[in-house]
Amino acid sequence: MRTIRAGRVGQVGSGLIRRTGPHTRGRRVATAAAALLAALTLTAVACGPDGPAAPATPPSALPKAAPSSLGDLSGWKLEDWARYVTDSGFANPVAPGYWSVSRMEAAKARPTPEYSLTATAPGTVQRDAPPAAVPAKPQQHPYGPDSAVVGKLLMTTPQGDAVCSGTVVSDPVNPGRSDLVYTAAHCLNDGKGGGWVKNLVFVPGFNRDGRAARGKPYGDQQAAPYGRWTAVRALVSPTWLQESGVGAHSQYDYAVVRVRGESDPGPSLEETVGGSVPVWFNAPREQVGSAVAYGYPVERPFDGMELHRCDSPAAPGLLSFDRSRPPMYAIGCTMTGGASGGGWFITKDGKPNLVSVSAIGNRDPAGYLAGPSLQDQAKQAFDYFAKNVK
Repeated sequence: MRTIRAGRVGQVGSGLIRRTGPHTRGRRVATAAAALLAALTLTAVACGPDGPAAPATPPSALPKAAPSSLGDLSGWKLEDWARYVTDSGFANPVAPGYWSVSRMEAAKARPTPEYSLTATAPGTVQRDAPPAAVPAKPQQHPYGPDSAVVGKLLMTTPQGDAVCSGTVVSDPVNPGRSDLVYTAAHCLNDGKGGGWVKNLVFVPGFNRDGRAARGKPYGDQQAAPYGRWTAVRALVSPTWLQESGVGAHSQYDYAVVRVRGESDPGPSLEETVGGSVPVWFNAPREQVGSAVAYGYPVERPFDGMELHRCDSPAAPGLLSFDRSRPPMYAIGCTMTGGASGGGWFITKDGKPNLVSVSAIGNRDPAGYLAGPSLQDQAKQAFDYFAKNVK
């Protein structure tokens, strides 16, 4: 299967990400249940030898307060979100020592959903011209707080252990002490009729110092310098669980996960890695300029050991399967599978903000990535999750 591409966007240098102070805090004891956020996929596949949890059963009907359009959840109230989270529950026990160094290295890419920009059907897809190719470049070692916020998401599905990417994002309820990770929905759930992944953990700053390499011995400190963070709660787009197939639901391919560290209570994820990135919801189109897409591509010609980035020289183009829904952004990029879910950063007020995540892509003609624009539904889901799902 083909892999995703990332495009060049904007330089995100050291010091742009909000850094946290040296203080620590007592952390919440989170329950081992997660409602995973599923929003779009053209051909998402799971990963892991032990198989996924039982297929998630989406609510037989959306809450009564919801309007008829699956994309518009503006009518939902707190009780509607609470019911949805309960109905789309996710259990994620991870045995101690499950994610050994060798197991992390052997994990395959979570296949990136594919769509060919050269074969769009007139009348069903609206898009700008295909973006120019942008070669992915490895991030310079050692990773500082500006790039250590990006990490690997490791999971188990029927196809084996797999890899996606994710980003530490700011928690408006706990400034400076976030335990939230943003990624793509298809990394966590197979969509309508599918199941949740298992053994889901986040490894920020994987191979930060560049000392880990395939074929050479290396230790846990090189592979996971900030530890492994277990997913304990998560939220998926209701649209994702209600739809399947290729197209419009990909315009909601976003997910948010709450994690817990190996030493709990202890410092938060944000305090541990040294920073977080705020999510810029409803970013005005004219202000979404050049951006940087990050990820850990695993499929050839990459090997999953290095964090890569695509710096788009131009503003993202638009891709839409349903014009009534927020369009997707598209950039040129040569990153492959494994980079799915990696954040797209643009600079706002001198600091990086996350405006999308890698969701779909293809190698035609030279490789591109597309990700959802995070508008009303994504903001509504995130706000509810941050405030109410502990």
